[in-house]
Order: sequence, then structure tokens, then C-alpha cells
Amino acid sequence: MRKTLGKSRASSVKAKHHSSLTFRMNVLFFTIFIIFSVLIFRLGYMQIVKGEDYVQNLEPKEVSVNTSVPRGRMYDRYGRILVDNQPENAITYTKMQTTKTDEMLKIAVKLAALIEQPTNRVTQRDKQDFWILKNHDAAYEKVTEKEKKKIETNEDITQSQADAAIYKLVRERITDEELAQLTEADLEVLAIYREMASGYNLSPQIIKSENVTDDEFARVSERLTELPGVNTTTDWKRVKLSPLSVLGRTTTPAKGIPNDKLDYYLARDYSRNDRVGESYIEAQYEELLQGQKSVVKNITNKKGQVIDTITTYEGEPGKDLVLTFDSELLAETEKIVEEELLALKSLGGSYLLDRAFLVMMDPNTGDVLSMVGKKIEKDPDTGKNVILDYAYGTFTTAYEAGSVVKAATVLTGYNQGVIKMNTTLGDQPIKLMSTEPKKSIFNETGYISMNDLMALERSSNSYMFQIALLLNGTPYSYNMPLRLNDNTFPTMRNNYAQFGLGVKTAIDLPNEVSGVMGRSDPTMGGKTLDLAIGQYDTYTTLQLAQYISTVANGGYRIQPHVVKEVREPSKDGQQLGPLAIVIEPTILNRIDNPTEEIDHVKKGLRRVYIGSLGSARKQFANTPYTAAGKTGTAEVVYYGPLEDKWRTNTLNLTHVGFAPYENPEIAYAVVIPWATTNFVTPLPHANNIARRSLDKYFELKAKYESTKVSESNVEQPILPAITEEKIGEDEQE
Repeated sequence: MRKTLGKSRASSVKAKHHSSLTFRMNVLFFTIFIIFSVLIFRLGYMQIVKGEDYVQNLEPKEVSVNTSVPRGRMYDRYGRILVDNQPENAITYTKMQTTKTDEMLKIAVKLAALIEQPTNRVTQRDKQDFWILKNHDAAYEKVTEKEKKKIETNEDITQSQADAAIYKLVRERITDEELAQLTEADLEVLAIYREMASGYNLSPQIIKSENVTDDEFARVSERLTELPGVNTTTDWKRVKLSPLSVLGRTTTPAKGIPNDKLDYYLARDYSRNDRVGESYIEAQYEELLQGQKSVVKNITNKKGQVIDTITTYEGEPGKDLVLTFDSELLAETEKIVEEELLALKSLGGSYLLDRAFLVMMDPNTGDVLSMVGKKIEKDPDTGKNVILDYAYGTFTTAYEAGSVVKAATVLTGYNQGVIKMNTTLGDQPIKLMSTEPKKSIFNETGYISMNDLMALERSSNSYMFQIALLLNGTPYSYNMPLRLNDNTFPTMRNNYAQFGLGVKTAIDLPNEVSGVMGRSDPTMGGKTLDLAIGQYDTYTTLQLAQYISTVANGGYRIQPHVVKEVREPSKDGQQLGPLAIVIEPTILNRIDNPTEEIDHVKKGLRRVYIGSLGSARKQFANTPYTAAGKTGTAEVVYYGPLEDKWRTNTLNLTHVGFAPYENPEIAYAVVIPWATTNFVTPLPHANNIARRSLDKYFELKAKYESTKVSESNVEQPILPAITEEKIGEDEQE
């Protein structure tokens, strides 16, 4: 009996042991299965999901780098250079992914011994950062362990935010005395180091490109093997050969991309210190002018160090722009405007006067041949008056234009059916209830019967007032009350807009304004009369040029433009490059008037110049060419830059016209705001500018025909600028 129990107990122990072993083996195999499954899953993830990324990381990388290709040049319509590039020596530094701060600092020290680096751009923050870099331990002792622990144990911020907070405390506790310990040599090293540190990895950063001497260039070139990342190259400095402000300006490498456009340009493979167009043509045509950077392939070793660089695309200069300007006409008309402005400024009552404008354009194509703006300002150093270029004011500032808009008023009357060609009305003072009489300058009290052509020739205010009243559906009667219909202002303004008055011209330049429209509620009845003679809404000089061009060419509103052609870079420096783009004329709209009505109004404008009572007869009756136009004087209230003179009554002088009368090829507009506070003496200066500028246009036309200077869409020789004036990018305002 005992034997049986012993055997049974032994069998039971063996069974338990076997069962335990089996369980352990199962657990082991299951664990191995899980591990292999995880490894297989991980391997699959790496190969299928991340495989392409890893392959790309191992492959050599192609990177667009700043090789400072020349920006596109700008020429006038005859191939005369207006904006050029001047080569200059440059020293650059390219930071690698593995470059450490102390390595950069050592290179900066070596460079400081080889070049003279200006320190004027070093900021207080730069000095603080540099002091910390040089005195790391002493700097961080300024923050106690208790303060550090309090910041680092804050669960609401990340470790990087904690480090930044500690660094900020360190920086704030550096004293002026400690910063004063930085020597001139230290500041020069700092000036170099700040440029080195400001760039991206693998992107060349210009350390110095202005005033790099031949000796500096040579010294650095000889020691490039001792200066990892440093290179000597050629940079291209932007140079203007005309003071014309609408050519625009670029930033310098020192300034780089403006902060408000940084993300935009960085997303387009620009570098932070790239030159970019900052205003007007340079900014408007940036994508064409900038050119294409080189593309290089960086060969790296297993440590991520660049061991070789292969150029896969050489890059190319920017496209060249042929502008619509005639640079000689532009220079001559600038002199004319400046002379007439100064002559007017010398007269009594001109203390508000500070500017004058002229635009000349081809009414058939929209080519702007001359765009002149001159502004008088006081030199802050000498206190004397100086004349500045203010050409952009021709489309960025607007003024009441006066009687020059009367052709649009007459055509509006035709279009709306309230008058017909040769309709006769009486020029007489217009007396509305509870208002002072409104009248023409030449007729204070009487009644003169006249038709539309005579009204234009003599510049009748009364005739235009009555058109406005008829547009409102309320023919004139003495001392009548006047309440506007809802559509009177919109009807007049919509008709004016067909000519380009009160709307943007769509010129290919930034910052154009449309002018200011006055209030138009039903109680503003008298203001419709003012609107009809150009003394309510404001218009730019360019709008006036587009308006008179529309009349001149038979009713087509043409978009003005300042770029005529886009060309590839010149291959030999003698001929313009191959034609890439031609800017064709763009018709924005045609006015609603038939050709016969437009031609009829043009007869009235011709009589302004040659009629026995024409308001511009004195200046234009004896021209060797035929021309037509309209003079204007607007009584306005001053709201210019002299705030202490606001609400002073003054006059704007204006003039518009075109020539030849039979087949117009040039249209022009003149505006002289706030010309005088003398309301008694007639002032001819706007008319003088128009006549003298038109004379110069035809004089140059004859000269070009005799000397065979012409424009071509195929081969165009590059001609020198008309002056030797050069304006460097650091001199441009």
C-alpha cells in the first residue's frame, strides 16, 4: 500500500514539472514571436513608410544657393541704359550643419586680422550676446541656482523656453561697464561674426561686399584653406543712371529681405541677405529682374560633413526690361517742370506751393514717355530749399483738377441725352435758393448765349452747371431749390469713370490711388455743380493723362504702362538680348459716346488753343504743329503737409492736351497743386509747362529721325545713358 502511494506521488511531481516546462516554453516561444513580429513590423515601417526619406537623407542634396547673379538691367525705349549693375569684390561665409559656434568665432578672429569690417551695424543686443559668448561662466553666474530651479520646474513651459528665459535674465544683468570692456578689435570680430551667424546652413552669407579693397580680397583669397567656409567672389551693386524715383530701389545685402515680406521670399528660395525690389518698377517686376540662382549638389560623408560641391545648374542673370520712357524727353521735361515750379514759387502768395507734375503718354498704346514730379523741401542741414524727384506722386496723390474735366462733362451730357451737339445755353450766374451765385470768371452778371464749342473755348462754368442740373432732371430757374435725385451723382461719376477719372488707371506700378470722392447725399445739390467743373472729387495726374488720351484716340481708355518689352540678358553687351515678352496695348473700355460726338468735342478743345477767346491761345496759337487741349483752375481748400495752414483757400493749376490734332500721337497732363493764394492775377505756368514740353517732344522726334535713333522689336543696340550721373544703391532715397 505504501509503494503505491509513493509511485503516485512521484508521477504527480513529474507531471507538474512537465506542465510547468511546457508553459515556460510556450511563453518563451510567444515572446520570441512578439519580438520577431515587432522587428518585422519595424523593418516594414522603415522600408515602406520611411524608406524614401532615409534614401533621400543618404543621397547628396541639391540646394539653391545665393551666387549673386546680376539683376536684370533697365533701358529706355531706345536702348539707353537707366539701371545697371556694378561688379564689386565680396567676401562670403557658408555655414555647415556641423559647424560649431567656437569654430565660427575662431574664423571671425582670423578674418578680422585680414579685413576692415565696419561696426556701425552692431547693436546693443549683439554686444550682449557676444559678451556672453566670451564670458560664458561669469555670465551665467548672474542667475542664481534658486532662480534657475524656479524657471526649470515650471511645468507650463518647455525646456527650450526655460533656457530662453534664463538667457534673457543673463542678458538683462550685463552692465554697461561690462559691455564697455569690449575693445574695438572685439567689435570688429563681432561685426564679422554676426554676419556669419545670420545665414542658413549651406547658404553663402555676404560678410563684406562694400568697399572691399583689392588688398583685402587678395589677403583673404590667399588664406582660404585656413578659413573653412570663407570664399571670395563677385557681388553686383545696383546703380541708377537716372534720378527717376519710379525706377524703384532694391534693398542692400546689409538690409536683405524686409521683415514684412520675409516668409514670402524665403518660400521662393531667396536668402535673407538677397537684394530684392523694394519699390515701384524694381518691386513690381521682381520675379523677372531677380534671375535664377545656381543649384549645387552637396556631397556629404557619414558624419554629415560636406566633402564636395558639384554645380548642377549655373544660374542666369535676371531678365532685362525695356521701359516706355524716352530718357532724353524725360530729362528735358524735368528741367521744364523744375524751372516753372521755381518761377511760380518766387511770386507772392505761393507759400503753400511745393510740387508740380507732368505726364506725357502715347494715347494709342498707353506707353508713358515722360513721368515728372518735382517737390520742394527744406534741407534739414542747410535749411535751404532743394528739389526732389516726386514722379511717383503722379499716380499716388490726387487733387481737384478744375476745368480740364469739362470735355467729360459735355460728353456726359450728350450720352445722357440732356444736350446735343451745338446745344445753346445762356452763360449766366446760377443762383440757387439760399446760396451765393455761382458763375463763370468772364461773366460776373450778364447773359451770354453760347453753344457747347464756345463753352469749351471760353471755359464756361455756367454751361457745365446747367448740364449738371439737367442731369438731375431740374432745368435751371432763378433762385430754384435743388434736391438731388438718387442717381445724379452715380450717373456723373460713372460717366467720368469711363474716361479714367476717379478710378485707377491700372498702370503697372504699385500704390496707385483712385482719388477721393466727396459726399453724395441728396442735400449736396450744389456739389454736383462743383463736380461738373472739376472742383469736388480729386484725380491723379495720370488719370488726367488717361482721360485726355481717351478723348484724343476716339474714345478708347487705354491702360498706361511703363514696361514696353522684356528681353533676355545681352550676350555681348552691344545689343539687347532676344525679345521675350512684348507688352501689347490693353483697351480697358470704350466710352459710350459715338465717334461724331467725340470729334465734335475735340473741335472745342482745338478752339481752346487757337480760338479768338481761347483760354490757352497765348501759349498755343503760334505752334508749328496742331494741338488741342483744355486749361483748368480749381478753387480749393488747402489740406497739404503744412498743418498750421489747413483750411486756407488756394488755387490748383492744371492743363491737358494732345497733338497732332488730326492724328494724335502724344497726350499730356499738368497739375500744379496749391499754386497761389492770389485769386486775381492769372498764372500761365501750367500752360507754359504744356507748351514747352510739347515743343521738346516734336524737337526730339525730328532729332531722332535725322540721327536714326529708333526703337526696334528685333535688334536694338545698347546706348549709353544720356548723363554720367550714377546713383549707388546706398544713395537711393
